[in-house]
Amino acid sequence: MDNAIFFCLQRASINLDAVDYVAFYDKPFLKFECLLETYLSFAPHGFTSFRMAMSIWLKEKLFQKDLLRKRCSELDPDFDWQNKLRFSVHHFSHAASAFYPSPFEEACVLTMDGVGELATASVAMGHGSALDISREIQFPNSLGLLLSAMTYYIGFKVNSGEYKVMGLAPYGEPRVAGT
Repeated sequence: MDNAIFFCLQRASINLDAVDYVAFYDKPFLKFECLLETYLSFAPHGFTSFRMAMSIWLKEKLFQKDLLRKRCSELDPDFDWQNKLRFSVHHFSHAASAFYPSPFEEACVLTMDGVGELATASVAMGHGSALDISREIQFPNSLGLLLSAMTYYIGFKVNSGEYKVMGLAPYGEPRVAGT
């Protein structure tokens, strides 16, 4: 994280005091709420997974804001991390990272992944400096999670092997089952 922050500041030829806000790519409490609702709707199945997920969430992820503020304060204790650290909706973060640095004044931005806080795919419309999400597909409907399931099925590690599956896809031979 330090290197990314320092690179951005150096590239823009500014110091941290020239930065209005620092944004984190999702909202941990919204994601946690979705996680709890999902586990509760499938209880008692998946209790082992629930127990493993909860230990990570209760030790670290629910306190992401405090962890980031402490870590960032080590970089610059004078920067107002209390008020200038913001959290963005996950799919808005994806769309913003595509639209704002693009050369386009107007664009339609499609994002898809496993799941953000609740959205798994979204459509955003960008006009000038405005970017608004207009449509979403929500969990559990997810092409990204389908890709993760296929990744697991063929023997790769979920949340790290999906790029291999996508990269291998063009090398396959098209076949229809039963022929």
